Amino acid sequence: MPLPQISIEFKSTAISAIQRGSRGVVALILVDPTVGGFYRMTSVADIPTNVSAANKKQIELAFVGGVNPPQSVVAFFLPSTVYDAETDTHDFTIALNYLEGVKFDYLAVPDITENDTIDSWVKSQRQNGKKIKAVLPNVDADHEGIINFTTDSIVVGDTTYTTAEFCSRIAGLLAGTPLQVSATFQVLPDVDDVPKVTKADLDDRIDNGEFVIYNDGEKVKVARAVNSLQTTTADKGEDWKKIKIVDILDLVYTDIRKTAEDSYIGKYANSYDNKVLLISAINGYLKLLEADGVLDANQNVVGINIVKQEAYLKSIGVDTTGMNEQDIKEANTKDKVFLEGTIKPLDAIEDINLDFLI
Repeated sequence: MPLPQISIEFKSTAISAIQRGSRGVVALILVDPTVGGFYRMTSVADIPTNVSAANKKQIELAFVGGVNPPQSVVAFFLPSTVYDAETDTHDFTIALNYLEGVKFDYLAVPDITENDTIDSWVKSQRQNGKKIKAVLPNVDADHEGIINFTTDSIVVGDTTYTTAEFCSRIAGLLAGTPLQVSATFQVLPDVDDVPKVTKADLDDRIDNGEFVIYNDGEKVKVARAVNSLQTTTADKGEDWKKIKIVDILDLVYTDIRKTAEDSYIGKYANSYDNKVLLISAINGYLKLLEADGVLDANQNVVGINIVKQEAYLKSIGVDTTGMNEQDIKEANTKDKVFLEGTIKPLDAIEDINLDFLI
């Protein structure tokens, strides 16, 4: 009796989701005169010995992390010849093509210039189902997959970093932030100072989709963990501006898609019973995420999409006039499965309103 196996796979995926959500993977594209190709590192001890001092520092910045360090840092090293001084651009094609086949969560490119178009690549990858994000300097992308980091002149000890040079640190911070919490107000203890900014300016920059770190008079911390999305729609409302919410939605999408592809598609007949099996397995996965404080309790459920299923039946010549809802659910849909659901990611406490009565 092999059918319950898919439920086991989804439960294992849910448990893994929490672990991955607590310690993600950072990808870096680095221009280096002596090192080439792809490297995977699980700690600073794995950094190639002949890497340039600047790139070593970038990898170390990524490994600082947030609440936790990232699970790993992957890096693709390109030769200095990829830079064209006349156009002030880099040819990142080889690295980007390679990274299409690498699993990671956050990308940073310290050598990026304002003429490079990493943001368009990230958008296309997300459109194709690879739910990655990138931390980029001063890129007004208006997109949930791009974190627009805009703080400059970041003082760490004797070093002052530019906005672009510090994106690796922010990528590591976000990758190391558990799904149950937000990076909002997370302290960066390694940072000594950043340019002073007023509250009004902070509010404006956050509203503009900027990720900012600031000095509150005692320590440097994240203002609010937002991505660059500004234009909301019926499909993408205000919640999509929150990095935490997008991280959860991306994780659920990726897990369900991958587990279904690996353990279900092509392996079972497309009967109603097997559709119910898939639905039950997905709902079990969502329940485990609820139990771990990632999703809001009793707000997440998947079922057959009656509207789309009936429309498909009509398109293949089935007369649905005399069919009730259960008949439509049980009807033969050849190789198609139409599902719908609701999902409610659990946000973090960020705004507290306290009224005292005297």
